[in-house]
Amino acid sequence: MFLYKFIFHTLLGWKIEGDLHQNLKKSLIIVVPHTSWHDFYVGVFTRKLSGTQINFVGKKELFTWPFGYYFRWMGGAALDRSKNQNKVDAIAKIFNENKEFRLAMAPEGTRKKVDAWRTGYYYIAQKANIPIVPVAFDWEFKTVRIFDKFEITNDIEKDTVFLRSLFKGIKGKKPKKSRYIMRLLYF
Repeated sequence: MFLYKFIFHTLLGWKIEGDLHQNLKKSLIIVVPHTSWHDFYVGVFTRKLSGTQINFVGKKELFTWPFGYYFRWMGGAALDRSKNQNKVDAIAKIFNENKEFRLAMAPEGTRKKVDAWRTGYYYIAQKANIPIVPVAFDWEFKTVRIFDKFEITNDIEKDTVFLRSLFKGIKGKKPKKSRYIMRLLYF
């Protein structure tokens, strides 16, 4: 643990504000903005330093030999991404099959510039009946900001406007790819 703290806090200069709500055994952690592959290691350090198991889903092909064991050890769950498979239902099923599962995902769905979030994250939270924990990777201030859990109201437009408002002014590693921040009120 000392090595993780030394690298993340001292060498990289990052800090963490808030906690990942370890008492929540199931939650959907939305990480915004997602503009660079560098977000991956910030997430890995955050996960390790918080002491909270955080999961991800990946295409089932990732979970075969030789890397399958590593991805499962890292908290991964295999997802069938074939065209006839409803991904929201498949991920909700993963939540139902596990006593503890905290899924981290980027609602932008990509590292590229987007004007709107994809809605899958919302429907996953709705279908699995779990809260959303918003997390910001603020590269300008090198701060991981963990917000209070959010219980969806089933009004996707209202909830999305609120959730996006939490990230106002947060800059990703590549700020030019964070276009939606400027268009905050557009759905």
